Amino acid sequence: MKLNVVSVGTRMPAWLGQGWSDYAKRMPPHLPLALIEIEASAPQKPQPAQIEAERIRRACPERAHCVALHASTRPWATEHLALQLAQWCQTGDPVCFWIGGADGLDEALLRQADQTWSLGPAIFPHMLVRVLVAEQLYRAWTINQGHPYHRGAS
Repeated sequence: MKLNVVSVGTRMPAWLGQGWSDYAKRMPPHLPLALIEIEASAPQKPQPAQIEAERIRRACPERAHCVALHASTRPWATEHLALQLAQWCQTGDPVCFWIGGADGLDEALLRQADQTWSLGPAIFPHMLVRVLVAEQLYRAWTINQGHPYHRGAS
């Protein structure tokens, strides 16, 4: 099964790129984590989020289970993400995590998502969200493996 982070923006700062690479390399071979960068729409164009939404849709493989990251939805505890990851692994279908750009995700695209996931009520730079998602996916995998990386609150 492949995990794809489909994110708007193509100019990730080096320090964020290093963070992404570090967590992506930690994932096991049977659960690769890939980054698919989507070109941002020019802000002066009408409805840039709609243009980006179409690009996001086209970047996702068939049968992909799509998870939209959106701050206004209910946050998931890391343990919940671990349960979700175990369920996704059982299907074997690819999973795509959608991260919007400066204008967020288009409302129509949000309605098309199979699930929505929030990292909490704070708003983070979309490039940083990539690294946070990669770390949380790695942490979820370690929970499922009984690995000591995660020593969460009791």
